[in-house]
Amino acid sequence: MSGKDFTGKVAFVTGAGNGIGRATAVAFAKAGANVALADIDILGCQDAAKEIQQDGGKCLSIGCDVTKETDIRDALDETLKTFGSLDIAFNNAGAYQKIAPLADFGEEDWHRIMDVNVTSTFLCMRNQIPIMLERGGGCIVNTSSGAGVIANKGGAIYGAAKHAVLGLTRSAALDYATKNIRINAVCPGVVISNLTRTISGDTLEGLAALAAMEPIGRLGQPEEIASAVLWLCSKDAGFTIGHGLVVDGGYTIG
Repeated sequence: MSGKDFTGKVAFVTGAGNGIGRATAVAFAKAGANVALADIDILGCQDAAKEIQQDGGKCLSIGCDVTKETDIRDALDETLKTFGSLDIAFNNAGAYQKIAPLADFGEEDWHRIMDVNVTSTFLCMRNQIPIMLERGGGCIVNTSSGAGVIANKGGAIYGAAKHAVLGLTRSAALDYATKNIRINAVCPGVVISNLTRTISGDTLEGLAALAAMEPIGRLGQPEEIASAVLWLCSKDAGFTIGHGLVVDGGYTIG
């Protein structure tokens, strides 16, 4: 049996309406998991769910604002009610900032970026872990970033948030290492998504400029990050905890 066979498992994915979250939800479903897709963009979730269902997969679409703990609890309750378990959580929802020097931002910018990226990860894990403990274990992957590994000019708040996600992941992994709950992070480089299309102005020239940031000479595909997440949640990664798996086309070492 393949290490990436998730038949009978239940996966909960935030930010599942597009990009990395959507690709990962689809990948889990193709690998046999029942998948709960959670996103503030419920239409995006529903569209992703149609793709899964057309391939014969089982899934659930849930509108969820990950900055609100009540939304997270309701989404997890709905997942348990529908599928009866929670084996895997991919806490992927996030928000970016415009490129600008730190002093150009206000306190509201700080709170928005930190809430969507860091506080949401804390709130998700805070509610997922007790469920997994009750069921004897599970796997959690959080989305950090290449910006959580190195510094980027003009990206202070986002960088602080993604560094924080990595620190949160590592410490939590030690807390539950003996409880059969493995917690890791994935650190993507620049990946094709709605966000990169917005940043680039959705032009060929803009996308080429982003691709030029990658030593590999191209943007990443969401499916490439999804593959890394599935590996982290597989039995093949059973000795891997507290790791920030960098999948970035060489960005952080270039």
